[in-house]
Amino acid sequence: MRTEAEILGLILEFARNQDDIRAVVMNGSRVNPNAKKDPFQDYDIACYVTDVAPFRGDLRTLHFFGELMILQTPEDMGDPEPNDDGSYAYLMQFMDGNRIDLSFHSLECISHIPQDSLSLVLLDKDKRIAPLPTPSDRSYLPVKPSAKAFADCCNEFWWVTPYAAKGLWRDELIYAHTVIDTLMRGELIKMLTWYFGVQTGFQKPAGKFGKYLKAGLDNDLWQQLERTYADANPENTWQALFAMGSLFRRAAQRVAEAFGFTYPEQDDERVCAFIRRIRDLPPDARTIY
Repeated sequence: MRTEAEILGLILEFARNQDDIRAVVMNGSRVNPNAKKDPFQDYDIACYVTDVAPFRGDLRTLHFFGELMILQTPEDMGDPEPNDDGSYAYLMQFMDGNRIDLSFHSLECISHIPQDSLSLVLLDKDKRIAPLPTPSDRSYLPVKPSAKAFADCCNEFWWVTPYAAKGLWRDELIYAHTVIDTLMRGELIKMLTWYFGVQTGFQKPAGKFGKYLKAGLDNDLWQQLERTYADANPENTWQALFAMGSLFRRAAQRVAEAFGFTYPEQDDERVCAFIRRIRDLPPDARTIY
């Protein structure tokens, strides 16, 4: 596997040999002083160019960086639809394990660079970029919730919970797991991120998809989070559903206490009573209708 020095050397060699490329900035975990370093971290590279058009769909660009395993060009895809902001990107996974996300942006976008605190200038041919602060993760710290955001999160979590229970009772495994692992888990991770913020003074990032949450959760909460991940066994999935509700309640009550919000106890109690009744319905009740 090529080293960081080798990859950065290739990137700079490529940029210096392309007159249209006037500046190169690296973003992401590679420049984050608080990120744990490992060989699989992406190289998030933004090139600022006089004209993006010559770099669109030019596959000759890719071979310069090594043997590809797989490539994605988001601006050429239909699902999901591209941002259509004038930029163009090659997301490149190489056979040696390295990954480079190489994007091209118009020079006008240079003014946006300071908005991302994880930005490190690798090349600036024309001295267009004003000096940047030392890279840090300050742009990625969790944001304190408003009362409405908190209430909406609680409402959505408890609103979709019966979906999962009904799916389990109907023996609709895919549907039930989709509700639990997308709709419910999305709200749970949002609440846990606020809980993490309360525990850490909103001074540490929870990470993409909550990957750093473990560092801000008590061991018993983390173990309860682990219990929300179930296999295909219906009984285990029921237990995961109840564990998810219990964990959401604990986290939400702590967040409510910290900000003076009102936790919807009545919604919680009524929904939980309802899904317990569904859980206890005999399988032959399906034939009643």
